[in-house]
Amino acid sequence: MASNKVGFVSLGCPKALVDSERILTQLKLDGYEIVPSYEDAELVVVNTCGFIDSAKQESLDAIGEALSENGKVIVTGCMGKGDDAAAIRELHPKVLSVTGPAAYEEVVGAVHQYVPHTPVHDPYTDLVPPQGVKLTPRHYAYLKISEGCNHRCKFCIIPAMRGDLVSRPIGDVMEEAERLVKAGVRELLVISQDTSAYGVDMKYRTGFWNGRPLKTHMQALCEALGEFGVWVRLHYVYPYPHVDNVIPLMAEGKILPYLDIPFQHGSPDVLKRMKRPAAAEKVLDRIHNWRSICPDLTLRSTFIVGFPGETERDFDILLDFLREAQLDRVGCFQYSPVKGAAANDLPDHVPEEVKQERWERFMAVQQEISAAKLQAKIGKTIEILIDQVDEEGAIGRSTADAPEIDGKVYLDGITDLNPGDFVEAEVTGADEYDLWAG
Repeated sequence: MASNKVGFVSLGCPKALVDSERILTQLKLDGYEIVPSYEDAELVVVNTCGFIDSAKQESLDAIGEALSENGKVIVTGCMGKGDDAAAIRELHPKVLSVTGPAAYEEVVGAVHQYVPHTPVHDPYTDLVPPQGVKLTPRHYAYLKISEGCNHRCKFCIIPAMRGDLVSRPIGDVMEEAERLVKAGVRELLVISQDTSAYGVDMKYRTGFWNGRPLKTHMQALCEALGEFGVWVRLHYVYPYPHVDNVIPLMAEGKILPYLDIPFQHGSPDVLKRMKRPAAAEKVLDRIHNWRSICPDLTLRSTFIVGFPGETERDFDILLDFLREAQLDRVGCFQYSPVKGAAANDLPDHVPEEVKQERWERFMAVQQEISAAKLQAKIGKTIEILIDQVDEEGAIGRSTADAPEIDGKVYLDGITDLNPGDFVEAEVTGADEYDLWAG
């Protein structure tokens, strides 16, 4: 009897994780069994990441390992287009199939081709849950609202890999969200390449959910998601003026008071060279306005130091921006060239030792800000969503913490909780990143 067992390796960002979930869901619907080891699988699918060179190398290593351990490998994802796809085939000629991102039908079709399977349907054992196959814990899930991006930032190759913005109809998004909530999801993490631009490609087309019309744009989506009574967290939000309209929803408790905004830099000259769609000075005014409306607002962001042409003055402006913005959660990367990115052709690349030195200074400033903000929470009672429980106690997250990228809240000695539980507790301690409560 032919095997129906498929292995799966998913790399990269939450958007790629959602692609993996959709592929896995269809494979399960088609009667395939997903197994966790190379030796049990008839074939392995590797969903690659191609954003930066280190991610590409990790993907190539994963492909090589799957070929070595299993021998039959299908490759998909962000490395599956253009020169990267050619590089995969040159380095790993035994790969059976290579496709680009969000190529759901092509991947499933390749699995059918190389591992033919005609399932005998058993309604008692072969049911796929209504929410589909998920790679996240049961109590939270990523909700992808669009594909692609209309911006052409010079350090980024995402549009070349995933194309221009294509928003999902709001009815489809809401139906998926409803299925997830009914299945026990307590937190919806809204993701895309540009969440603020949701619906602009559809000219605010009206969709229907729950018997009523809804406009396909960011504010309408947030209002509708806020009706579920679960945590709704917004990621990849560009600071366009209309983002102001969702801050009152946060102040009212409809969605979490949390914005993940990739500012990337604080110097107007660097932002111009990056071709970023925002002005730093206007952003600071907007941040002050947001906090006047919603004082509990948590702001997370990412920055790049050492972008080509960045001067010491530019870097000082960035540090001043950090001190003025007082962001809660911050990640920082040293600029590295990405094949195909327009930034490669810019003059005045910054020496590696200067990048490292600036990164260290940046992190020192931000750690001081983060530590002070977390210290200020000691003595306050916060709501916590529990992620795991072991013999030492429960570990969860506050409304200020997204999974995997932000801090944690440790409830030492409290073991009578379960993942997905909400609990309120008083903050008793803090460091630069995490909290302790009891």
